[in-house]
Amino acid sequence: MLHTFRAILKGNVLEWQEEVNQWFQGDRTVQVLVTLLDEEASTTTHSRGQQMAAILEKLAQSQAFSDIDPS
Repeated sequence: MLHTFRAILKGNVLEWQEEVNQWFQGDRTVQVLVTLLDEEASTTTHSRGQQMAAILEKLAQSQAFSDIDPS
């Protein structure tokens, strides 16, 4: 079974972003595959998420759906 862990690559060292001790104890050698994420795409996605949250907040404040019967 494959497991995915988040990490940041600094130079030639992986800095783990979550708990991975159960997988990398002692001198155990583990083969890994590293996928470099496009920083621009990540920033764009974050920006779109913030925009969506702001729009949903305005929609909630306007009570646009207050006439709808929830049942």
